[in-house]
Amino acid sequence: MGFFDKIKAGLKKTRENISSQIHSMLHAFTKIDEELFEELEELLVMADVGVNTAERICDTLRARVKERGITDPNEIMGLLEEVVTEMIDGDNALHLDTQPSVILVIGVNGVGKTTTIGKLAAQLKKEGNRVLLSAADTFRAAAAEQLTVWADRAHCDIVRHGEGSDPGAVVFDAITAAKARGADIIIVDTAGRLHNKANLMNELSKIRRIILRELPDASLETLMVIDATTGQNGLIQAKQFSDTAAITGIVLTKLDGTAKGGIVFAIANDMGVPVKYIGVGEGVDDLMPFEPHGFAEALLS
Repeated sequence: MGFFDKIKAGLKKTRENISSQIHSMLHAFTKIDEELFEELEELLVMADVGVNTAERICDTLRARVKERGITDPNEIMGLLEEVVTEMIDGDNALHLDTQPSVILVIGVNGVGKTTTIGKLAAQLKKEGNRVLLSAADTFRAAAAEQLTVWADRAHCDIVRHGEGSDPGAVVFDAITAAKARGADIIIVDTAGRLHNKANLMNELSKIRRIILRELPDASLETLMVIDATTGQNGLIQAKQFSDTAAITGIVLTKLDGTAKGGIVFAIANDMGVPVKYIGVGEGVDDLMPFEPHGFAEALLS
């Protein structure tokens, strides 16, 4: 199954929430007027696109309708697809140009961080990379064990210390091991919860400093994992982390289990951070590189 078919199946709940309702609403109008745009904006907000993003989408649509002299409400859907594709189209690829390159994975507990790392490791390994995992979530019981299971599945090396040990030391040892073993990519798991938020952010800053000190010229991707089912709460989480972590991309998990897929547009608009991967199922291949055009088409067609 290709990206389009898989994403269309995975976005079933969101599509029913957004696309079906917009189609029905447009069929009720015989002309394009302000009432149409107001109803459209309301439907977008209800689909977790967010108030600011829904306003921006509708303002852009108004301008294009005027520019192009469009009068038929049925043409709005194609125009909407065009506008949202432009909104989410950014630097969606991973940049792993050095040996080793580093992927730092952050996010709160329960969003699917460890699973995402495991799937990503398996895919990168399959592409011929030597991947090393760094189990720097030493706070959550069994975090390292879970990551070890994924490392075994993907046939990757892993560096881990005991529960409660210094995460910075785990990362330092992982970098040392990667250099010695000629690893291509280091993927770092991190804690999603500590005793308080300040501690967590300080720890992430420390890990980042160690990476930049030990590998000053390395490609560094910082991926924030967000559970799509949390909708706008995921956006709030991302903003809290962004001050500390210099996020380069978003991984949006559990899209197949939610009607709140509109969060993709809110992330792009409010944060200016590209979505790089989306999760639409349990399988390793269900973590997919994000394709803006395919996503918008699957969602709105």
